[in-house]
Amino acid sequence: MNDDFSHEVQSIYVVEDHDVIREGVKQYLELSGFKVQGFATLKAAREGFLRMTPSLLIQDVMLSDGDGFAFVKEIKKEYDCPVIFMTARVEESDRILGFELGADDYISKPFSPKELVMRVQAVLRRFNHKNFSPSGDGLLYVGEYVMQFNEEDHRLVVCDQEVILTAAEWRILSYLIHNSHHLISRAQILEQCFDYNLESYERIVDTHIKNIRSKLGEGSWIETVRGYGYRFIGHEKERTKV
Repeated sequence: MNDDFSHEVQSIYVVEDHDVIREGVKQYLELSGFKVQGFATLKAAREGFLRMTPSLLIQDVMLSDGDGFAFVKEIKKEYDCPVIFMTARVEESDRILGFELGADDYISKPFSPKELVMRVQAVLRRFNHKNFSPSGDGLLYVGEYVMQFNEEDHRLVVCDQEVILTAAEWRILSYLIHNSHHLISRAQILEQCFDYNLESYERIVDTHIKNIRSKLGEGSWIETVRGYGYRFIGHEKERTKV
């Protein structure tokens, strides 16, 4: 594997009940240097997680013994593992649900094996690389609200309460903070945080922003610029009250 994001072999779980698809994905990923285990049922995948947490989960949605969306929701409560949904369900509402559940990418069937490998490499690169460097004490302010954004420790505290973000939410918030007070379009967020830029995915950015706002609480940290994008309006030092 030629990517520089890890010197160790990355382990991948593929949960897919179609034998031909599962084995084809497994073989192609193995040829690309990954260690892959395939599971035909959610029960088998659940047992796999009890033995080891993979570097990445590739998850089908419609399986013979349950729903892949529900399984990922369950897994995310206990395991820190990036997820790519791989499914024939192509409706925008399904993609949005997948990202709301914390998925890092969503690939629709049919797809090319080369595209899948590229998506896998991009997700693992983002998940393993935390290249941001905090400045000063990491404190940001909006009115009476205080945020401590520590990228080195990958920790976010708002008004003395620790906030847990998904990997995708963290990337978006990091990008907005590093471009504080600058207007950022949805297309820029897609390109910089997800390695692709498709108009059909722009609504997914809105979903992530909605989730981030909900987790940040009452402070108006992120401003919406209707028809264009978003702007982070927190500032480093508390403004002098008049």
